[in-house]
Amino acid sequence: MIMKDVKARTVFVPSHRERSELDKRIVEAGLRPTLQRRVVFGALLDKPDHPTADEIFLRAKHAKPDISMATVYNCLDALQKCNLVKQVNMDRAATRFCPNMHEHAHFQCEECGKVTDFDGAAKTESAGIKVPPGYKVHHVEMSIRGLCSDCSEESNQ
Repeated sequence: MIMKDVKARTVFVPSHRERSELDKRIVEAGLRPTLQRRVVFGALLDKPDHPTADEIFLRAKHAKPDISMATVYNCLDALQKCNLVKQVNMDRAATRFCPNMHEHAHFQCEECGKVTDFDGAAKTESAGIKVPPGYKVHHVEMSIRGLCSDCSEESNQ
């Protein structure tokens, strides 16, 4: 990303290539690639750490200082409806957002709270779940809790 100083404000501006890639994904999903959508989606893709809406808002403020929380929520809603991001709900914590639309599971560290994607078949058969006859599973979410490698090492010291 390129930084520009606009009237004493530092603004992060995606390069032409980054903007084109974001626009392409947004257009392919059936949305208009507005600056706000680009900024919100870019904030998710730049650091895939499963941020909350508040964290996305703070990141988006760097690129677009006048963006509102309502705009962030509206963008997240549109991106979610077009299958560019999904909500990740971990217990009673704030909803997080994930731009990884491939099948995967989530690991949440009980110490630092970090949520990480990992390859894991989130399918009922591979998880050993027996679904009653006649039921059709459309979606499975798998989340595992424990200690991440960093926190695990700290607890062993």
